[in-house]
Amino acid sequence: MLKKRLIPVLLLRNGVIVQSKGFKRYQSLGSPTAAVERLSSWAADELVYLDISPAPVYDLKRDDLNHPRFETIIDIIRLVAERCFMPLTFGGGIRSLDDIRQRLSAGADKVTLNTKAIDDPGFISAAAKEFGSQCVVVSIDAKRVEGGWEVYRGGRTPAGMAPAAWARRVQDLGAGEILLNSIDRDGSGTGYDLDLIGEVSGAVSLPLVALGGVGNWEHLEEGLRTRASAVAAANIFHYRENSVFDAKRHLYEKGHNVRKPLPLQGASRNL
Repeated sequence: MLKKRLIPVLLLRNGVIVQSKGFKRYQSLGSPTAAVERLSSWAADELVYLDISPAPVYDLKRDDLNHPRFETIIDIIRLVAERCFMPLTFGGGIRSLDDIRQRLSAGADKVTLNTKAIDDPGFISAAAKEFGSQCVVVSIDAKRVEGGWEVYRGGRTPAGMAPAAWARRVQDLGAGEILLNSIDRDGSGTGYDLDLIGEVSGAVSLPLVALGGVGNWEHLEEGLRTRASAVAAANIFHYRENSVFDAKRHLYEKGHNVRKPLPLQGASRNL
């Protein structure tokens, strides 16, 4: 049986790593690369790195952050990849096959599609044909509505689709994985939307990564009891020393089907 994965998520907004709540409020945390070095040393299985910048502006004047200089998102991906000793999935700002090619060439192992996939579903097939399904992840942002859930375009605009139906179509179009994010639970610390995970994972055979709402290690356990192939979280990993290592050790000691945590590599610091 395949091991279930523990995946930290980093959110980049205008060149700075941020904490998100409800896809509306953002708190700046620090350098776009320092967190990657810590997560690599803390034995994460993979890293999802999402650029949620409203425009391609990367705050180059923030000298107080003491980060390497960069001018474009490709510069950032290269810097991240140099420090990332685990599989790297990068999402945000992808509008063409060339955008994907540049991100993979810069060091990403997979890319995540969201808005472009909704606007042009055929792009999923084109990307899978060009780069292989294993490189194509479709991110589904879902919000509770009367009678179920609805997919939101870029987390903000209703797309007029139920997430389970969209997931089935995404699978048929050739995606290799789904990243399922609950808008309602984002930054809440109240746990995953388990009903949403059950609804979508039951509709497809693709690997599914659950995201949104983790406030403690028990929430990760709840996610692992679903059909999700991986549990992901963002905010919780920023404020605890050795957080990913401790989370994985907790899950392993509780008997969950995760990789045994390796000894920590070097010293680590909080953001």
